[in-house]
Amino acid sequence: MTTGKLHADEPDIDAALVRRLVRGQFPHWADLPIEAFASAGTDNAIYRLGDDMAVRLPRLERVVSQIEKEQRWLPVLAPHLPLAVSLPLAAGVPAEGFPWPWSIYRWLPGESAATGRLDDPTEAARALARFLGALQALDTAGGPVPTAENFRRGLPLAHRDAATRRAIGELEGRVDTRAATAAWEAALHAPDWERAPVWIHGDLLPGNLLVHEGRLSAVIDWGGLGVGDPAVDLITAWSLFSPGSREVFRSALDVDEATWARGRGWALSIALIALPYYWDTNPAFARVARRTLDEVLADQ
Repeated sequence: MTTGKLHADEPDIDAALVRRLVRGQFPHWADLPIEAFASAGTDNAIYRLGDDMAVRLPRLERVVSQIEKEQRWLPVLAPHLPLAVSLPLAAGVPAEGFPWPWSIYRWLPGESAATGRLDDPTEAARALARFLGALQALDTAGGPVPTAENFRRGLPLAHRDAATRRAIGELEGRVDTRAATAAWEAALHAPDWERAPVWIHGDLLPGNLLVHEGRLSAVIDWGGLGVGDPAVDLITAWSLFSPGSREVFRSALDVDEATWARGRGWALSIALIALPYYWDTNPAFARVARRTLDEVLADQ
């Protein structure tokens, strides 16, 4: 977990800045305590605001458009989902030297699934399958299509080929690059999604799942939200679950072979690209990526 800089080009963000932003734009919350929150997330800096809220500030310009998307769509989707969603409460504007919009969200209790203990991983697998089934069943009219803004989550895997192969080259000597290449090429051969696009979260890594009192309780960080191929939302099968709970997850969601293969490819690609970038700057995220890679290669 980290609260420091993760990217060379991100602005300076600290509690004093957050205090000035809140005081200037939401003075009714100005006296609430503010505390940096250590997170394995990579796109936003997070600060607790009192007991019930969180301030999220983009670390990079390329993720700024996610704020408007979450403000627009989360209140629409959340009431229909069986797990809690952290809803936006207020939208801040650039000020005090901070160059981009920012948000205040409702705080949800729990620990990241990357560190929190699930009492029953099998039940968690079923709960996540129910969540995805509900999400995929919602009306997609007007929903955002995958673009660079959501890291092209929901598009065919071929869009990630160059970046994935480049990451494999950067990991020479650190991972089994021959096995990683073979697994990636196998995923690329899986047939593309040919049915109607569905809603996707786009980033269902353990850090975006909350565990409360031993149970999967919430899904957070919807920057990857879009309408596309649901295979990307299978990445949790390898980033969080073990072989037994993974099979329960697949069975409960009734995933066909091609979609499962693409999901494995998504998990592999995300892990490979993250590892060289975050190896030193975000060890917690790198550990999740390495665990995902190991699970994919063992499963392959």
